[in-house]
Amino acid sequence: MPRLSYRRALTRALADEMARDESVLVLGEDIRVAAANVTTGLLRKFGPERVRDTPLSEQAFTSFATGAALAGARPVVEFQIPSLLFLVFEQIVNHAHKFPLMTGGQCAVPVTYLVPGSGSRTGWAGQHSDHPYALFAHAGVTTVVPATPADAYGLLVSAIRCDDPVVVFAPAGALDLREDVAEPAPVPLGRGVVRRAGEDVTVVAVGHLVHDALAVAEELSGQASVEVFDPRTLYPFDWDGLVDSVSRTGRLVVVDDGNRSCGIAGEIIATVVERVRLAAPPRRVTRPDGAVLPFAPALDRAVQPGRDQLTAAIQLTLKDG
Repeated sequence: MPRLSYRRALTRALADEMARDESVLVLGEDIRVAAANVTTGLLRKFGPERVRDTPLSEQAFTSFATGAALAGARPVVEFQIPSLLFLVFEQIVNHAHKFPLMTGGQCAVPVTYLVPGSGSRTGWAGQHSDHPYALFAHAGVTTVVPATPADAYGLLVSAIRCDDPVVVFAPAGALDLREDVAEPAPVPLGRGVVRRAGEDVTVVAVGHLVHDALAVAEELSGQASVEVFDPRTLYPFDWDGLVDSVSRTGRLVVVDDGNRSCGIAGEIIATVVERVRLAAPPRRVTRPDGAVLPFAPALDRAVQPGRDQLTAAIQLTLKDG
């Protein structure tokens, strides 16, 4: 089977959907020169009418995408930096997301917001390293975080075909991953997957942290049987799939590259304990409260959740109860 990188999976998904549907267009800052190395080759193949560089105004081009969607297009908006989503929270949540409800379902707003490089692994510092997917899940906007190249392709394709706004976070820690993919295909929104079966504890891992969770599960295989659950879509969340997993293992650990307070990890734990009687208290591994990632790579790594913290959380959970 051919090897496919996460980054090229995003490129292929864009190219395939643009070839399939002439209403799909891509816009953002410096996308014609592929500054984020995701839109490589699209300008040559589809031309400047459908691959549009925009002024340096996130509010302007995000609002433009809403108008284009209302007029029948399917825009994909690329953001170079995840923290820029704070600038357009109004345009996404208060405009695009609410138009269908405010018009009684008479219109659709099929906009995809693609955020390659979300989450820091390379010393991007405080204003470039936020991972604000919990905010969009809270607001009820469809929010996906692919962990693998196959899912990067499949979830982006499904996002583009969706008639509602979808935010696609593509973590920096996953962009250079490669895997064997026979033929990439759409992946349904709202459906999680068990990446590794286990019996003693369920680890829910978001985005690139799925691979850390799998590595930790392998390291602990002589001590415990760890199941790894990848939600893939944070909203709508596959609660039935997760509840099925935790009902079998009886224990839960969540690892999430977001801040602790009001984060997706806390929501996952709260919902699970409402539906499942656990054998031990659940635990979460996240960034610290109010974390602003430092520029120095060593300090950056110290702030982010990683394998050591996850291993300790799993071991404590197994000792409890």
